[in-house]
Amino acid sequence: MTAPAPDPAARPAAAPTPAPARSRLPRVPRGIALYSTVLCLLATVAAVVAFTRGSWLGVVWVLLAGLTSNMAWYYARRDRLAAEAAAGPAAEG
Repeated sequence: MTAPAPDPAARPAAAPTPAPARSRLPRVPRGIALYSTVLCLLATVAAVVAFTRGSWLGVVWVLLAGLTSNMAWYYARRDRLAAEAAAGPAAEG
């Protein structure tokens, strides 16, 4: 003996779930932007340590911190603009 098949008309169809609302919180930098930010912080610490020890090598660390800071800003901004473009014109207002 087999169990009778359930009647499809007896169970209402599930309503589609609404899309979650976008948060107004800033996005967390991902990928190369995150690595650049971490490297910028490490280069800044290395520059401080070098200068406190009286080494002029800190100048190189300051330059590296500036470079990685610009990289982090560029890639975070590029990712943010790409996400806004993918969301479409409805997300602008």
